[in-house]
Amino acid sequence: MRKAQGSWEKRILKSLNSMCTELSIPLARKRPVGEQKELLNKWNEMGTDEPDLSLFRPVYAPKDFLEVLINLRNPNYESGDSLSFRTHLGLIQVPLKVKDIPELKEFFVELGLTTGQLGIDDSTQVPPELFENEHVRIGQKVLTEQDSAAAQQYIRQGSPTALRAELWALILNISSHPEDILYYEQLKTNVIQHDLLVDSLIYKDVKLTASNDDYYFVFEDYLYQVLLCFSRDTSVLSHFAYNSASPPKSYIRGKLGLEEYAVFYPPNGVIPFHGFSMYVAPLCFLYHEPSKLYQIFREMYVRFFFRLHSISSHPSGIVSLCLLFETLLQTYLPQLFYHLREIGAQPLRISFKWMVRAFSGYLATDQLLLLWDRILGYNSLEILAVLAAAVFAFRAVNLMEVTSLAAAEAVLADLSTLKVMPLLQIFLFATVT
Repeated sequence: MRKAQGSWEKRILKSLNSMCTELSIPLARKRPVGEQKELLNKWNEMGTDEPDLSLFRPVYAPKDFLEVLINLRNPNYESGDSLSFRTHLGLIQVPLKVKDIPELKEFFVELGLTTGQLGIDDSTQVPPELFENEHVRIGQKVLTEQDSAAAQQYIRQGSPTALRAELWALILNISSHPEDILYYEQLKTNVIQHDLLVDSLIYKDVKLTASNDDYYFVFEDYLYQVLLCFSRDTSVLSHFAYNSASPPKSYIRGKLGLEEYAVFYPPNGVIPFHGFSMYVAPLCFLYHEPSKLYQIFREMYVRFFFRLHSISSHPSGIVSLCLLFETLLQTYLPQLFYHLREIGAQPLRISFKWMVRAFSGYLATDQLLLLWDRILGYNSLEILAVLAAAVFAFRAVNLMEVTSLAAAEAVLADLSTLKVMPLLQIFLFATVT
């Protein structure tokens, strides 16, 4: 896994360096004073700026990363003609342990049919308005007591819209201290003083994704502010202690290979890819104060999102999520799985982009926030794989009729009308034994 991650990082750096060379642009430069003033003046309206980014390209897109995961192999396994460990017919060929439905039912027990849920309109046990009123009352009590563990347990049943921002901040241990605002202002100063090549990648990504999204285009300025500051934040480097990835290094000109002249590039060690800004976009609905929005995003990234674009064997890592998704489909919807495989429409080729972006940009925002409630509540990303499988189960009848990858993608092109919680409940607790 580490070897594969290392060679993937080399590919990313090669792509970045070749872009530098082609465009004759340095990785970093100090901005002239006039440019600094100009940027400071338009800090809150960077979206109005239209720099020419036609020559810039995303360093990689999710589909490039998927190809790397498909080629992962365990050297301890014989790769003979026999199907060895699993008659697993999916694209992921790494034998990791993933949960089956009984284990998932146990893990996500609060999502059961007899438990009240926000995001489900017609619970049979308790009238929805009664449950909601009581749930809001308990939520207010949790916030009054400032109990992070209680908030995490509470949010497994969904968060009331009015309390979500405070509950997430409590779970992520984010508070608005003056020093946090000062720290954010220092990052902003760093952005204003220095221009990095990754700034153009961030601009390009926002223009390609969030700016074209019906829900998120209004937050364009927030996205630039948060992502540009994020790229300068060296505190993010600490998450590499438990991340399989390594931060890229750059050397001062003429000092290549001399460690004392090495610096991490970008300063936070994270090179953005196509769709990266969609990790921030949904949070803009909850937080309108830039330094708070920034802190929440940074904490969400170092707890969860980094796992979606690094190669590891962690249960919430993208490799495990892909394998969990494929195993669920192959085990519980075998006819659908085999049909799609036979027509050259491997399900993972369709669902991978959903999972890498934690469904951001695919689900309606109210549904996405209900999903992210559960990510925080269970401290796990496994629910992304379960939801991806549930979407296929929901559209199974239509998918059984398609005869090509393009047709299958068309059936699953629009997820914006889906209701997350009923899908998850039916898949986990109603249809599968």
